[in-house]
Amino acid sequence: QVQLEDSGGGLVQAGGSLRLSCTASGRTFSTVIMGWFRRPPGKEREFVAAISWTGGSPLYADSVKGRFTLSRDNAKNTVFLQMNNLKSEDTAVYYCAAAPNLTTRTNLYASWGQGTQVTVSS
Repeated sequence: QVQLEDSGGGLVQAGGSLRLSCTASGRTFSTVIMGWFRRPPGKEREFVAAISWTGGSPLYADSVKGRFTLSRDNAKNTVFLQMNNLKSEDTAVYYCAAAPNLTTRTNLYASWGQGTQVTVSS
């Protein structure tokens, strides 16, 4: 089983930036994909972005493409979500998650972080 710890959320003004982190521990050998999801207040959880530990291009939701950037540090088992030009609609609880294959479906991610709150003020 993979344990995930996500962090880095906070309160920022519109147009500002935040950098979220997710560190994996445990049996990471079976985890190929690290994804990010978010749950806006009063709405369903939605896909944000995903990246492979081994290679290939990251996958981004249309709503964040060009503003959010995924990166990874394999030696530290950590992935990062750099969020720039934040908008009020980005306000949500953000979760990192692990899956064996690239997917945007929440039910195919087996392990989840505890979530970190991102609030963007006008």
